[in-house]
Amino acid sequence: MARVKRGVTTHARHKKVLDLAKGYRGRNSKAYRIALEKVEKALRYAYRDRRNRKRDFRGLWIQRINAGVREHGLTYSQFIHGLKLAGLELDRKVLSDLAIREPEAFAGVVATAKSALPAEAAE
Repeated sequence: MARVKRGVTTHARHKKVLDLAKGYRGRNSKAYRIALEKVEKALRYAYRDRRNRKRDFRGLWIQRINAGVREHGLTYSQFIHGLKLAGLELDRKVLSDLAIREPEAFAGVVATAKSALPAEAAE
């Protein structure tokens, strides 16, 4: 039986890694061994940061809601508590968007949350 030469397979595998390393500086995009390390590291960062992105966006939405709510004399936590008491189920992404793009509608939501709060908490 003839022996199997694996040049084609190896070349394809190297090419795949070097294509992923396109745009890296210097030998990081030219030398297979170095490119493999850099690509693996980049993929680890990408995996981790796909999860962190969700955390970052939630924090951003909370900051925007807090800024919008403070204009109406409430804190973020009071506002969220008021929403829960009022039975309004809007997520933070939507609330943040309302606070920025539709200030009048957001003011209505804040008023609803404020009216649901007990009297001493809303002051």
